[in-house]
Amino acid sequence: MGEVAVVTGAARGFGLGIARRLAERGYAVVATDVDPVVEEVVSRFGAHGVVADVRDPAAHRAVADAARRYGRVAVWVNNAGVLATGPVWEQDDDVVRRMVEVNLLGVVHGSRVAVETMRGSGGRILNIASMSAYGPVPGLAVYAATKAAVLNFGTSLQGDLDLAGVPIRVHTLCPDAADTAMVDRVRDDEDSAILFSGGGLLPPDEVADAAVALLDGRRLVRAVPAHRAGMARLGAVAPSVGLRVLALMRKWGEKRR
Repeated sequence: MGEVAVVTGAARGFGLGIARRLAERGYAVVATDVDPVVEEVVSRFGAHGVVADVRDPAAHRAVADAARRYGRVAVWVNNAGVLATGPVWEQDDDVVRRMVEVNLLGVVHGSRVAVETMRGSGGRILNIASMSAYGPVPGLAVYAATKAAVLNFGTSLQGDLDLAGVPIRVHTLCPDAADTAMVDRVRDDEDSAILFSGGGLLPPDEVADAAVALLDGRRLVRAVPAHRAGMARLGAVAPSVGLRVLALMRKWGEKRR
């Protein structure tokens, strides 16, 4: 038996691309999603699909148990995420709760189980955050908050692992808006305009390539593309200025989407 990689949210988008690339590298891949279609789509490249909800810690442990049947778990990718746009005071309670539970608690629970699984033999955790982790994003307040928390959680977790002498590396990828089904679903929402303010939506394959490449080194955090991260950080360093810039970018995005 060889090395195993677990990828959540792998029925489509980034997760599917990452799972495929890890399988091509020789990993036995266990790919999870709440959508049962994951079982069929990942079987096309030899991966093992498992229906699982990242909001449930017990589901992560069941996935880890399944993964160990194929070998040593060496990589764990927390990719599952959901997006809703609009002013937070207009969002339903269930929508807000789902974003926090999937985007943040799903990463926390997955990382905890990954550490439990890999702490004796070492490995790598990859958490997929977002460019919105770097600063405010009006129209995506809850989503941006969850992704900022994912970024801070990952680097904090790395500090805890280093202090405990646990040989696990935690990486966080922060991609800009990409041409995925998740973004396409909110394309017509008024508050999604900021997603279309860059040089164009990223191809999902570019993000998947960057994700797998991050696993090859010791770099903890990477933004894709890097220049957009600098602009995003302006909103956090100088919020009054940053929010004015974001308002202009939103108008630009309205024209481009």
